Amino acid sequence: MGRKYSKVVGMVLQDKSLQRSWTVTADCAGLRLDAFLRAQLPFLSRRELEEAMREQYLSVNGRRARKGGRVVEGDVVQFNGPVAWLSPTPIPNPRLAVPVIYEDAELLALNKPAGMNCHGFSGRDDDSLANFLLARWPELSGIGKSRWEPGLVHRLDRETSGVVLVAKTQAAFDDLCRQFRRRAVKKSYLALVWGSTLRRGEIDFPLTHDSKDERKMQAIVVPGHRAPKGKVWPALTHYQKVCEQGGLSFLELEMETGVTHQLRAHLAAIDHPIVGDALYGAERRETLGLRRHFLHAKKLRMTHPVSRRSVKLEAPLPGELAAVLARLKMNLVLA
Repeated sequence: MGRKYSKVVGMVLQDKSLQRSWTVTADCAGLRLDAFLRAQLPFLSRRELEEAMREQYLSVNGRRARKGGRVVEGDVVQFNGPVAWLSPTPIPNPRLAVPVIYEDAELLALNKPAGMNCHGFSGRDDDSLANFLLARWPELSGIGKSRWEPGLVHRLDRETSGVVLVAKTQAAFDDLCRQFRRRAVKKSYLALVWGSTLRRGEIDFPLTHDSKDERKMQAIVVPGHRAPKGKVWPALTHYQKVCEQGGLSFLELEMETGVTHQLRAHLAAIDHPIVGDALYGAERRETLGLRRHFLHAKKLRMTHPVSRRSVKLEAPLPGELAAVLARLKMNLVLA
């Protein structure tokens, strides 16, 4: 851990919200230990609390905490694990570097690299876009709908690169969210997929969580079919083929909706999975040398929340993706 980052973590430790011990009061006496801790650390999930007990990070009156144990008045519950576990917000990480595409008083646009999550779910996650944002713009803390997503108006998958929009004020965040809900924000992606697609087309399959794999979304391709459990989201994708070479199609895509994994699940549903997508194209083991899937959020167009002018944001194709196109002699399409 670098000296600068250690200093940041040390500063976080001074925050009174990161206290390491709690004395049980009369109104909490008789509670199960895990229920008591959830009240003190509401931002930790049940699974994280169970892990903390398993790792022996918790003690009661100096003795190892038992999962089913109950607390009594006067008990001292102590957390002895890493301080990052106790942070109620992402810990700023100045070691991270993300290119800035655009910035003004209300907006910020970044070119997220592949391999970086937009946000984590606890203080233990220190390499996300959220950690970068709070290191450079600490005033973003508290903006948005979740403390783990400072200013983030939308998200990209971990291995998807490209434009991510961030609001610098709550008013801007609320306005941009309304634009997304009205489908007034236009997003354009580039993808390299297996097979020869139609020249242009649309994919209008609803999506639901895959009952066999919680990591995936499932396209409902049979009319009238509904998953036994869970919500179903309408999803509409438009695509246009830019060029084709060697059994591969290079596409430009636009989403009218914004469902999790929409492009990946939709393209797999029409038998044109994205190159390098291990989750939705597992049967296609050839990755063309990529350690990620070939999906890039190229453009985003929206209305500025204050000036009301049209703003177009664009992120250049990453070098590793451009290199694949060059090998396939598709690189001229980017000229």
